[in-house]
Amino acid sequence: MTPAIEQIVRRKLSDEVFDRLERMITSGELKPGDEMPSERVLMERFGVGRPAIREAMQSLANKGLVNISHGERAKVLQLTAQSIFRQVDLTAKIMLSQSADSLEYLKSARIFFERGMAREAAQRARQNDIDDLRAIIARQRRSLGHAEDFIAADMQFHTRIAQISGNPIFAAVSEAMLAWLKEYHTEMLIWTGKEKFTLVEHEEIVERLAANDADGAEAAVLKHLERSRALYTK
Repeated sequence: MTPAIEQIVRRKLSDEVFDRLERMITSGELKPGDEMPSERVLMERFGVGRPAIREAMQSLANKGLVNISHGERAKVLQLTAQSIFRQVDLTAKIMLSQSADSLEYLKSARIFFERGMAREAAQRARQNDIDDLRAIIARQRRSLGHAEDFIAADMQFHTRIAQISGNPIFAAVSEAMLAWLKEYHTEMLIWTGKEKFTLVEHEEIVERLAANDADGAEAAVLKHLERSRALYTK
């Protein structure tokens, strides 16, 4: 039996440099806030030319691992759930713009996610959380007639519910999904009068959260999102 061919792929020098720089960050040799070594130091350390170093550094920046500023040394970034999701923002928006199915999948995913967040929030909410949510509703009410401000408060309301969990990944997921949906969140509230429904439904959600009623909070969120999902149009 002839053995399978295992082809050796020659990698670009910049890919090898990227791997080594990435290991310097993930191993803790370089920590968030640290400056990256100079190009000359890296060239001597790895025995490569300046183009390979610069290409590898740009790849690190594209992945959100370092920040490159003109005239300054690149710095290692503190990775957060939010920064990770921001790396896929453009890709997600392009995907949504090209496929009606993808937009429907995102709507469904949001409903599934927010139902769970409502249950979690109902079990964990404290008075300061309820006060924050009511303050956001009050700000949203003052924004009637100003679409951008109203929508910003709407997004903040839902992200604040996710924050009650205490899990930063939940908050980042909420923020990311809402940002992607915002591309289609236009001409749907102010000009149709439906913003008043949104306010009433937000108030119902907060009442259920304040009562620590997980079933009621989930039902209120489901009612709210099922009505509003039709407003997101491609």
